[in-house]
Amino acid sequence: MTSEKNDRYDYLGITDPDKLSAASKRALAWRDLGNEWFGEFEVFDLQGDFAYEAGVVRRDPSALIKHDGKYFVWYSRSTGATDGFAGDIENEKVFPWDRCDIWYATSADGLTWKEEGPAVTRGEKGAYDDRSVFTAEILAYAGKYYLTYQTVKSPYTVRVKNEVGIAWADSPYGPWHKSAAPILSPADNGIWAGEEDNRFKTERKGDFDSHKVHDPCLLYFNDKFYLYYKGEQMGEAITWGGRQIRHGVAIADNPLGPYVKSPYNPISNSGHEICVWLHNGGVASLITTDGPEKNTIQWAPDGINFDIMSSIKGAPHAIGLNRDLDTETEPFGALKWGLTHEYKNDDYQYIRGFRGRRVTTHVAKGEASE
Repeated sequence: MTSEKNDRYDYLGITDPDKLSAASKRALAWRDLGNEWFGEFEVFDLQGDFAYEAGVVRRDPSALIKHDGKYFVWYSRSTGATDGFAGDIENEKVFPWDRCDIWYATSADGLTWKEEGPAVTRGEKGAYDDRSVFTAEILAYAGKYYLTYQTVKSPYTVRVKNEVGIAWADSPYGPWHKSAAPILSPADNGIWAGEEDNRFKTERKGDFDSHKVHDPCLLYFNDKFYLYYKGEQMGEAITWGGRQIRHGVAIADNPLGPYVKSPYNPISNSGHEICVWLHNGGVASLITTDGPEKNTIQWAPDGINFDIMSSIKGAPHAIGLNRDLDTETEPFGALKWGLTHEYKNDDYQYIRGFRGRRVTTHVAKGEASE
């Protein structure tokens, strides 16, 4: 046995190479990853207008960008409790993200926030975005600003198909100009079974994004615009990792489109909210909440073919990354601090801050570290 192989067995605590469990065989097949991508998080309350306010929903913060010496963030905002699908769908509120508009806030230090008002509001009755606009993300590129976000058209039924819109401005203060039509829609190859408003009954499930396209995030990468998104499938299943949720990407030469979905979609086996950043010539992705590969950080040199780089415990949900941080030199650098949201209850959420730090050793209380 070679010295390198001996070191590998010693590192893994395997003393008899002729008696290998399935777990040991998997461990020997792992790539030799360090702990550069591994870390932990803490979440804390913010001050000013992001302190919890009864009766108001503030959730799904975008990435942070810095302009005029201030941080800017965009988020979903609504008021009032939710009634679910059992109430008067036409006149009541189905989810906390129903009947939302996209607002923005500013902060000098990332801790105390001032709510500035609405940025992108719902469309007129009959428009593709007349019911709700929510879950925004921001891209600053070539002196312009682009907001991507989810849209819903009334009525908000169980089988309604969410789409993605975009708005653009010359300043983060606005004014914002909305696209007249969606820039991304669900695949049109699933078939519902029967007339009942039931998302689990299908004759054909269709593509991974046949029901909804969610959580858009736009990056400028490889001289093109990569629109990452979460797909929900008609007839969604529960897998051995939870909900059957996966991510996809659509690519365009222009930030306003047209966007063409990658033929390699889906590009993840798991995930929920999109959290992606540029690193080392590729794209990193934090995968949380749903699926067999949840709670991992993954990286793709081409922005499409992702490998698992680490397993992460307790990552905040709906992360709004700080785009002002250096994400290229340190893998975990993008996660040093930013924003998240937290549920007070099923009706109300509010925006909080998070801090992340790399973890390289485990030290017991009173023990000296290396």
